[in-house]
Amino acid sequence: MFSMSIMSREGLLVIGVVFHIAYLLSIFDIYFTSPIVHGMTPHKSPLKAPAERLVLFVGDGLRADKLLELDEQGNSRAHYLRQVIQEQGSWGVSHTRVPTESRPGHVAIIAGLYEDVSAVTTGWTMNPVNFDSVFNQSEHTWSFGSPDILPMFQQGASDPHRIDTVMYPPEYEDFSGEASHLDTWVFDHVRDLFDRAATDSALEAKLRKPKNVFFLHLLGLDTNGHGFRPHSKEYTENIRLVDKCISEMVSLINTFYGNDGKTSYVFTSDHGMNNRGAHGDGHADNTQTPLIAWGAGIRKPVKGSKGHTELSASWGLSDIRRDDVLQADIAPLMAHLIGVPLPVNSVGELPLDYLEGDESVKAEAAFANARQIAEQYRIKHDTKQEKELFFRSFKPLSGTKDPQHYLEKIQTLIHQQNYVAAETLSKELMRECLDGLRYFQTYDWLFLRSIITAGYVGWCIFCLEYVIRHYIALEPRYPAVVERYSPVIDGVCITLFGALSSMLWIQDMPGMYYVYVFFPVYFWRQILQNTSIFVAFLNTISRHGWSRPLWNCVGSLLVLEALVCSYFYREILTVCFLLLSAWPLWMPARLRRHHSSLLGAWSILCLCTSVFTLLPVEKGENISMVVMGGIAGAIAGGFVLSYLQRHHRIGSNVALFMKVQLLLNALSIFLVYSTSTSLQKREGLPVINQLLSWIIIAFSSISPFVYRGSRQEDYLARLLMICLAFAPLMTLLSISYEMLFYVCFCITVLLWLETERALYQYQRRPTQQRSLQVNDCRAVLMFLFFICVAFFGTGNVASMSSFSLESVYRFVTVFNPFLMGTLLIAKVLIPFFVASAVLGVLSISLDLSPFSLILAVMSITDVQTINFFYFVKDSGSWLEIGTTISHFCISELFIIFTIVLFLLSRLLVGHLELPKVSSMTD
Repeated sequence: MFSMSIMSREGLLVIGVVFHIAYLLSIFDIYFTSPIVHGMTPHKSPLKAPAERLVLFVGDGLRADKLLELDEQGNSRAHYLRQVIQEQGSWGVSHTRVPTESRPGHVAIIAGLYEDVSAVTTGWTMNPVNFDSVFNQSEHTWSFGSPDILPMFQQGASDPHRIDTVMYPPEYEDFSGEASHLDTWVFDHVRDLFDRAATDSALEAKLRKPKNVFFLHLLGLDTNGHGFRPHSKEYTENIRLVDKCISEMVSLINTFYGNDGKTSYVFTSDHGMNNRGAHGDGHADNTQTPLIAWGAGIRKPVKGSKGHTELSASWGLSDIRRDDVLQADIAPLMAHLIGVPLPVNSVGELPLDYLEGDESVKAEAAFANARQIAEQYRIKHDTKQEKELFFRSFKPLSGTKDPQHYLEKIQTLIHQQNYVAAETLSKELMRECLDGLRYFQTYDWLFLRSIITAGYVGWCIFCLEYVIRHYIALEPRYPAVVERYSPVIDGVCITLFGALSSMLWIQDMPGMYYVYVFFPVYFWRQILQNTSIFVAFLNTISRHGWSRPLWNCVGSLLVLEALVCSYFYREILTVCFLLLSAWPLWMPARLRRHHSSLLGAWSILCLCTSVFTLLPVEKGENISMVVMGGIAGAIAGGFVLSYLQRHHRIGSNVALFMKVQLLLNALSIFLVYSTSTSLQKREGLPVINQLLSWIIIAFSSISPFVYRGSRQEDYLARLLMICLAFAPLMTLLSISYEMLFYVCFCITVLLWLETERALYQYQRRPTQQRSLQVNDCRAVLMFLFFICVAFFGTGNVASMSSFSLESVYRFVTVFNPFLMGTLLIAKVLIPFFVASAVLGVLSISLDLSPFSLILAVMSITDVQTINFFYFVKDSGSWLEIGTTISHFCISELFIIFTIVLFLLSRLLVGHLELPKVSSMTD
């Protein structure tokens, strides 16, 4: 282990990057390890299956209320399905608990498990761990629909040839046009399958085998919902189309099988959709989906108002019993109907109220369900017990309450024909086993959390020691630091690391656990070996008085905690802006007199920018606001350009370049208006508009990196060029007030730079490079504040459902998750380019080493990370899970992001030679 005194800045940055990348993965090892286990024995009811085949319809993105409510004329949008509810089957609302997205919704319906949260690491595009499903247990499954959904159930199946996938090309998923043709395509190909069976004896024989499944994935509803909203004519007409085609499918299938009454039908949805045409979070519009089941093995309608809530009060179905379920409960229901083993990874509880039959049928079905979940618990328990040095069992299922005792008692009750008691005890066992699975899922949390916390605290102090040594403690007035190497400290650290590593090896822990243990040992070894630095620093503080440094420390912690709270309550940023608007009142009177215009503009812009963090995160398209923002940006840019020209601060070539940038911004405004108008008229994305949009952002965005100007170029001119370079991209990606925010944000950070320069000028500092002082804490905290504002000024970056796909429709309308996601992220990052450039200029203006402010930021930001580490949740709605993951990732990656910003600022403005502030006259 090398000494801190010989470590270079580059070495510190490399350690910081590696440490934070490694610890970013820690939340997936702690909170998001896969709950899926293997090696279980499949279980199913011993009774004969009521159905020989199952047809599953999934209306992607269909809300329960939009399907079942009556329209303005009092008519149903789904006549056939309403008739099924009233005359043929059972129904209710299926409540999603998982991320309200297509993939996790289908996993819950078909596999019975709430999306393997380790799939977060793959963006839910493939299976990180293979899982069982109803399709995998079936004799054969024919699936029709989207290439985004169907392949995941074929991948990892015990026999992939058992599952046929019939998919349309990805380019069919175009958000710019009406999309019901996607559903028509599915129904047409199902008809084609049965038509071919008339001339293909092998196919007919396969279709007539028992335990077959037909899966129809209907994406048109979701696509029309995104493109036109759930209250649109396109969406509601798509519901009518699906209802009509389902009626035709049922007639076709029943006819093919000679109306043998051996077909079960299930209609549901993977998730709902909010009024803006988005989904993903835990809002009721997204989590309440329909479930309608009919056919073989399904209970007929029961008269009564049981189960109804305010949600269904206006649906005209209050006289028919409503039975709600959790989404994962659908999988065991389907498995029971066709008599296949329940998916071994399922956590769903079979909804017995949907079954037709006496209590013996329900008791046997519940018993099979309980055995299947208890089997998962047994595997998890035995695996942990085998590997742990100090095993702690799950007390509610220990001793005489062992699951095996439960199962024997249930079996006895069934033999005694005490079916109701057996059913009740089966449900109790399932609940206990699910709690036990959760217990073993979180078994190692205490150990890992302690290690990770020690690592973060160690990094903060480790980095702070470097800052003190190189940017504070080396000033002449500090006493000489005598380094003392202690072999005892090295011996203790090596022994500790060896002991922890041995424990990890014996318990067969993942390889990354060794990395998690290494970093805190390394950091604390360095800290203990260099305690003389801290002693010298504290001695220096004591000679100058503790009061001011102490207040600065407390104030910094309060600001950091306030910024943590702002991740949850954006209004805190508004309060901060209001306080900053009053900042000039605490400045010296002479400074206020000499810079009254500057300080007045600062206060006004703080008030203007404070408005944006009060505006709703979820916003609909408002082209007028986008146009206003673009015009405001052009006016502000033209004003500053005129100011620079009047004061002879830029040459003619630079002025011409900026005028071209303003022209590109004006063209972007026109393209936004033209493209949006075309899309609203259902005319699609004009090719010429799409091409021009890509050309503009390609030329404009790379221009500040290609054209860097001379070393003597005016710093304000350079910053204006950077602001204007990213304005077209922000304009083209805006759907509401985002461009107005960008204009206000840019002006505010530029005024912050000028205010800091004015303050430094007033203090008459020496012109040579200096060390960090107490007052520099303000610049560090202000930078962190503006970074936070950049993240949350126009939305909640922690919830991607806050960003509408309309933002990217000027560039692409065919569904492309990677490209669309990249554009949305670029939209979020644009303000950071400006902030990074301003920080680079500020470091030079304050006669500081370019590294000093960045390293000071790095030494304190993990105070926020520790907060978010303990806030992370692995259960609940997507809004809760996704928000906590995103908050932690944002904070955790901040160090890496800070380094990137620093390098970016060096590239954009590092070559500038600024006139010394302290040499200027009043």
